[in-house]
Amino acid sequence: MLPQDPMILYSVVNARLRDTYSDLESFCDDHDTTPEALCDALAAAGFTYYPELNQFR
Repeated sequence: MLPQDPMILYSVVNARLRDTYSDLESFCDDHDTTPEALCDALAAAGFTYYPELNQFR
């Protein structure tokens, strides 16, 4: 289960994208969510996903 706090979510997602997953789709498949839902949750906290960097900023 992913954290609900947006700052902790941001940190966890970026760490896992960096260390384990080559793209957001793979991460979402393993964590029972969709890229759209994850992007929306992090966008509400001011973060945007950059596929070329495979990270949120």
